[in-house]
Amino acid sequence: MEKISFDFKNRTAIVTGGAQGFGLDITKRLLKSGAKVIIWDNDADMTKKTVSDLNNSSLSSNVIDITNYKQVESCTLDIIKNSNIDILINNAGITGPTASLWEYEIESWRKVVDINIIGTFNCCRAIVPNMIKNNYGRIVNVASVAGKDGNANASAYSVGKAGAIGLTKSLGKELADKNIAVNAVTPAGAKTRILDQMTKEHVQRMLSKVPRGRFLEVEEFTSLVCWLSSEENTFSTAAVFDISGGRSTY
Repeated sequence: MEKISFDFKNRTAIVTGGAQGFGLDITKRLLKSGAKVIIWDNDADMTKKTVSDLNNSSLSSNVIDITNYKQVESCTLDIIKNSNIDILINNAGITGPTASLWEYEIESWRKVVDINIIGTFNCCRAIVPNMIKNNYGRIVNVASVAGKDGNANASAYSVGKAGAIGLTKSLGKELADKNIAVNAVTPAGAKTRILDQMTKEHVQRMLSKVPRGRFLEVEEFTSLVCWLSSEENTFSTAAVFDISGGRSTY
């Protein structure tokens, strides 16, 4: 199937967790469509390898912990000295352990929530003022069907992604009088490294809930994210776009 063409010329995008999985494919598609892309990732080795492998002059990176607001703010201020930030893809996230809530290790639970929701908040808080200044922006928050349905033995992940959905609805309304769109996407399980963090039983349980009977392909996800990030998306904001193969019921 031929991919839809997008025009991101003269646009600068930040993709968190952009060194692998969904984020890497989004990064590739944005670059191919003419964008300048900055990867924010906390895996220094993977980020270095990705930048080297892609070998694109329009690609750069920062090794950053998005749960640390001071780091996020510092990187943002450095970028806007020379460029606007037009697109923010809040993709970074972790699933954490598979465990019942009453047996969940407390620090692990907090870490999952911090990355999935506090990290998203930090990036939006630091970057939105630049978008307001320029009256242009597209923000896509990568949530999950777990944030809608709640996955058993994944309470931290479900809470983090539900929080990302709530943040999207609130921020989208706050910016609705400007040319800034804020939307969330809620994928079902996909063939990325995040599945490696889960038990085989948990993965099979996830797959059994998908009426299409297969995992999401990364390229399918990227196409939806890129449309939401484009100038063509002139009206949808504070919305949640499902890409779960029929799993979600709302």
